[in-house]
Amino acid sequence: MTLYSDFGARKARQIIGDVLALVLITVSVWLGTTVYAVIANLASFGEQMEDAGASFEEAMTEAGDTLGGVPLIGREIRAPFDGASGAGGALEAAGQSQQVAVGQLATGLGVGVAALPIIVIVMLWLIPRARFVWRARQARAVSTSGTGIDLLALRALATQDMSSLAKIHPDAMGAWRRGDEGVVRALAHLELKSSGVRLGR
Repeated sequence: MTLYSDFGARKARQIIGDVLALVLITVSVWLGTTVYAVIANLASFGEQMEDAGASFEEAMTEAGDTLGGVPLIGREIRAPFDGASGAGGALEAAGQSQQVAVGQLATGLGVGVAALPIIVIVMLWLIPRARFVWRARQARAVSTSGTGIDLLALRALATQDMSSLAKIHPDAMGAWRRGDEGVVRALAHLELKSSGVRLGR
């Protein structure tokens, strides 16, 4: 597998691009994790609310149970404590809901902050790099086949710009048809170079 170009300048650019992309991905993951941690810390208010509600509910229930045993007036005295106990339960439930909401928000924002830059990096870096690897592998395989040089020269005539072809020969097509070995190899070299492969390797 050909990961990098055979030509120094392009290879250096590819290596720098790979390192930069990996650094940006790492930073994106770190930012996403940090955002998640910061927002998730807000759930502590929900935990405190839940604990306070549970403690209040328990205290009011115990007080109601104790006073409810008083003869004759126990039922009337117990009613306000039962109501307060219900309020404590509502506060406990609100604390639980707040924790769930904060957890969902932290997860959503954390993933979003990390994922969006990574998606952009994949589009701008990974896909072109994968395309280069595939093209270089194909070009190297063709160059080592029996008629590979001739096929590469023909492809150069079909895909390379006219100014590049003119630098090789004023009538590159005619020279290819005549089987001019020097022109054919130069055309093949031009096509391979665009794929990051050096002729003869």
